Amino acid sequence: MRHSLLARLLAASVLVAVAAVAATAWLAARTTSGAIRQEQGVVLTDGTRVYSALLDFAATHPDWSEVGPLVRSLAEETGRRVVLVTQDRSPIADSAAGGAPLPATASAVVDPLAVDAALVPDAPEDRIAPAAVGPFRLTAAERRRLHAGADWVLRCARSAGERGAIAADPGGRPRVVGAAPQVLARCGAGALNAATPTERAALDALQGLVNGCLGRQGLPPVDLALDLSWTQADTAPAPAVSADRVGTCLDGARHEQLAPFVAPAALLFVTTGSGAAPSAFDLSPANQVRIAVVASGVLVLAVAVTVLVGRRLVRPLHALTDAAQRMAGGELDARVAVHGRDEVARLGSAFNDMAAARQRTESLRKVMVGDVAHELRTPLSNIRGWLEAAEDGVSDRDPALITSLLEEALLLQRVIDDLQDLAMADAGQLALHPEPVRLADLLDQVATAPVEVSAPADLELVADPVRLRQMVGNLVANAVRHTPEGGSITVRARQDGAEVVIEVADTGSGIDPEDLPHVFDRFWRAEKSRNRETGGSGLGLAIVRKLAEAQGGSATAASTPGVGSTFTVRLPAGT
Repeated sequence: MRHSLLARLLAASVLVAVAAVAATAWLAARTTSGAIRQEQGVVLTDGTRVYSALLDFAATHPDWSEVGPLVRSLAEETGRRVVLVTQDRSPIADSAAGGAPLPATASAVVDPLAVDAALVPDAPEDRIAPAAVGPFRLTAAERRRLHAGADWVLRCARSAGERGAIAADPGGRPRVVGAAPQVLARCGAGALNAATPTERAALDALQGLVNGCLGRQGLPPVDLALDLSWTQADTAPAPAVSADRVGTCLDGARHEQLAPFVAPAALLFVTTGSGAAPSAFDLSPANQVRIAVVASGVLVLAVAVTVLVGRRLVRPLHALTDAAQRMAGGELDARVAVHGRDEVARLGSAFNDMAAARQRTESLRKVMVGDVAHELRTPLSNIRGWLEAAEDGVSDRDPALITSLLEEALLLQRVIDDLQDLAMADAGQLALHPEPVRLADLLDQVATAPVEVSAPADLELVADPVRLRQMVGNLVANAVRHTPEGGSITVRARQDGAEVVIEVADTGSGIDPEDLPHVFDRFWRAEKSRNRETGGSGLGLAIVRKLAEAQGGSATAASTPGVGSTFTVRLPAGT
C-alpha cells in the first residue's frame, strides 16, 4: 500500500487536514487581540465619519437645536449609538435615548473653531473648519450674480477649446476650474475675484479686530485681502510687523468674528448599539469542543473526498498499465477507453495515439522487410541459377552469360545503394556538396532521346550537382517507364521567387487519385505484382523526396488518369 498512489494521496490529505486544524486552533487564539483591534478600527472609522458630518453641521449652524435628525441618520448608517452632549454633559441629541450609561471619556470634541487634526488629517493650520464662513457667506442675490458671471466665463473658456467646470466654496462664491489660467484671464475670470458688499463688510470688520489686536501691542496696522493674506498698511514710518504676531491676532480675530455663527463645542460619543464593548473569541471549554467537532468534520470530509478523487484517478491509470503490458506482450491493438478532458484523459489519448503509431510502424516494417527481401531475392536467384547452370555444364560460360550476370549484379548494387541513401537521409548524415549549377546544362546531361528539355540558359541554383542529377534522373526514368510508345516527356525548369522549380511531365497512363498520396512511399508501386517489366524497385521516388528535403526543398506529384503525371521539385535558389 505504501507504493499506491491512492495511499500516498490519502496520507498527504490527512497530513494537510491535521496541519490545517492545528493551525486553525492556534490562529483562533492568536487573532483574539487582532479581532479586538479590528473592531476598534471600525469604531474609529465610523467615529471619523460621524465627527466630520457633525463638524460640518456645527460650522453652518449657530446652535445644535436641529441636529437630532442628523444624529439618528448617522446612527442608522453606521450601526452605532451616536450621542451629543454639552461640555457639562447636558444631553443635546441621543440616537438611543435611555441606553447604557456613557463612557467616562468622549470619542471627540466637536468644535468648528478647533478641528481635531487626528480625525481630520487635512485640517487647516488655524484648525477652523473650512465650512465655517460666518458673515462671509454670500447673499442669494450675490450668488446669482456671481454664478451668471461664472457661466459667461465658462462658455468663453469652452469656446477656446477648454473644458472646465464651476465649483463653489463654502461661502457660495463660484469659480471656474479645469481650464488654463491664461484662457480664464482672457475671458475675464479676474472679475469674479472682486469682493461683494457682504464680503467687504465682513473683511472690514475682521481687519478692525486684527488691527485692534496689533494696536494693543504697539504694532502698526495691516491690510487684509479676501484670501486673508495681508500687507503692512501704508502709514507713517513704523517698524515692520512680524508674520507670527499678525497670525496670532488673525486667529483670535477669526474666532471672535465666527463664534456667533457656529454651534458651541460639544462632546461626541460613538459606541456600539448597546454601548457595551465588543465581544472577543476565547478558548473556553465550549469553544474548544466546537473546534474539535469542526476539526473532526474537516478531517472526515478530507478523507472521503481524497478516497473518491483518488479512486477516480487510479482507475484509468490501472487501465493504462494493463494496456501497456498487453502491448509489451505483442498485442499491438491494445487501447484504453478515454472519458473526459482532464490530464488522465489526455494521457489516455496520447497512449492510444502512440499505440496506433506503433502498430502502423510495425506494419510498415513488415512490409518493408518483405519488399527488401523480394528486391534482393530476384537478382540473387538469377545469379545463383546461371552460376549453377554454368557449373553443371548446362550453360556455356560465354560473354552473354557474363553480361547477364553483370546486369543482375548491377541491379542488386543499385537496390543496395538506394537503401543506403535512404538510411543516410533518415539519419541526417547524407553528404551534400552544394555549388553553383547551371540548370540547362545539367538537364541536357540527364535527358534521354525522347525527352524534351525547356530551361532558361542563365538559370542557376546552388545545389549538389550529383544529387540533383540523381533526382532528375529518377524522375525521368520513372516517366519513361510509364509512358507508352508515341508519348512525350518534358523536363521544365523555371524561377519562382526565391525557389527554382523543376517539373517532369509525361503523357503516360497516370496515377489513380487513391494511389497518388503513396507514390513517394518506399517500395510502393501501383502495379502490385512487382514485375520488372512494368516497374522498378519502388525506391526511386522515395529517394527524390528525401534528396529534395535534405537540400531544403520539397517534391510533389499531380496526375490525371489516362492523361499523364507531373512531378515537381522545388529547391531554394541559394544565397
